[in-house]
Amino acid sequence: MDSSFYKILVVNGPNLKFIGKRDTQVYGFDSIYDLHDILNANYKDLISRVSMEIFQANGEGAIIDRLEKAWQSKVYGMVINPGAYTHTSLALADCLGWIRIPYVEVHLSNIWSRDTIRHQSLTARHSLGVIAGFGIMSYVYGLQALVDFLDNDQKTGS
Repeated sequence: MDSSFYKILVVNGPNLKFIGKRDTQVYGFDSIYDLHDILNANYKDLISRVSMEIFQANGEGAIIDRLEKAWQSKVYGMVINPGAYTHTSLALADCLGWIRIPYVEVHLSNIWSRDTIRHQSLTARHSLGVIAGFGIMSYVYGLQALVDFLDNDQKTGS
């Protein structure tokens, strides 16, 4: 495995601040802030390779501002759960398209097993891929996929 160290941003959209406490039958009992503990306990090799910042905002503009800041500061990659903006935000989709930071879109629930409006993702178009339905582990799998992509990208010099 490559020994590169990557600056990663984990972006969370609206209503994700209180996962683990609300709608636990849909989203599970772990919060986005448990991610560091899960990685440190079970994925030491992975977490030792990244500097990870977790960001959450309910407002579309705040998320876009943070994505633009990530572009300016040369973040290597992102794991993003846009929440409901996945299905509604052309502005967020446009921003993800122009900043061209590699990202994996993740969802706690299986969006394709829920109401029909959630079956469409406007934000996945420019993603490396989508991981959904594994609760907080969707973030872990997304981070692993992102690091694997970045390692391969470093090797090929793309």
